Amino acid sequence: MAELEVLAVGPQALVEDLGRPGVAHLGVPASGAADRASLAQGNRLLGNPAGAAGIEVLLGGFACRADSPVLLALTGAPVAATLDDEPAPFGAPFAVRRGQRLTLSTPEHGMRTYLCVRGGLGGTRHFGSVAADPTSGLGTPPLAPGDRLSIGTASDEPTAGLAVAGVDTAGAPIEVRATWGPRQDRLTGRAARQLAEGVWTVSPQLDRVGIRLDGATLSLRSDEQLSSEGVVRGAVQVPPSGAPVIFLADHPTTGGYPVVAVVTDRDTDRLAQLRPGDRLRLRLRPVSWSTD
Repeated sequence: MAELEVLAVGPQALVEDLGRPGVAHLGVPASGAADRASLAQGNRLLGNPAGAAGIEVLLGGFACRADSPVLLALTGAPVAATLDDEPAPFGAPFAVRRGQRLTLSTPEHGMRTYLCVRGGLGGTRHFGSVAADPTSGLGTPPLAPGDRLSIGTASDEPTAGLAVAGVDTAGAPIEVRATWGPRQDRLTGRAARQLAEGVWTVSPQLDRVGIRLDGATLSLRSDEQLSSEGVVRGAVQVPPSGAPVIFLADHPTTGGYPVVAVVTDRDTDRLAQLRPGDRLRLRLRPVSWSTD
């Protein structure tokens, strides 16, 4: 069986597919690729199923070597990549000969680059998925130099003539769609206006569990403790600090802070590419604001 040997991992490299949805009632997070759209694009380039496992590389610094000829593709946060000493393309399939070394630089913007392999990657399966969830310890452990990953067999032909542009989070604030959540009534009228109309800055407190936003301090009508409730990817919680948190791929299945809004599931892929200092606006349906 063909294998990919890991030579360097940078800050973090994880084997990810589309996760394990449908088992939250057992306390099992869905996990999976933080930017599912980019993983699916890479797989489409190679003729893989959308959910085939690839490698999610955080901020570059990754290197690997194939022990047999293989077809690869890079998507997500754009990186300069080299195959031995020659440039490797981004957003298009490229062939790797036996023994060649692929090295990824640090992306200029965006957080996560996806390395997809024709045939997909194997790994440790839990609840039908190899997706790594470092928080719970489920799935394939975070990659380390010396790891060897098995490569599966592709069923479809690569998509000819398809090229993919990388994500771009630089410049103006990105806008993500959201709806008001089940605990919207916990916000004061002023806080609801601030959440819907403000421009937020991504704080350094971010990971695959979620991102904390800097900006206005959101006031709640009551500090009464809630019973723990189910939460979903994209849930916007307001903890006692008043700094909202948006949950991402590795979010817990329950939480006790009020969920005042929920980012549209599809748009959470874009959130996964934000860096500290990037700016964000929530596109929320207008409500009748009160002044309290």
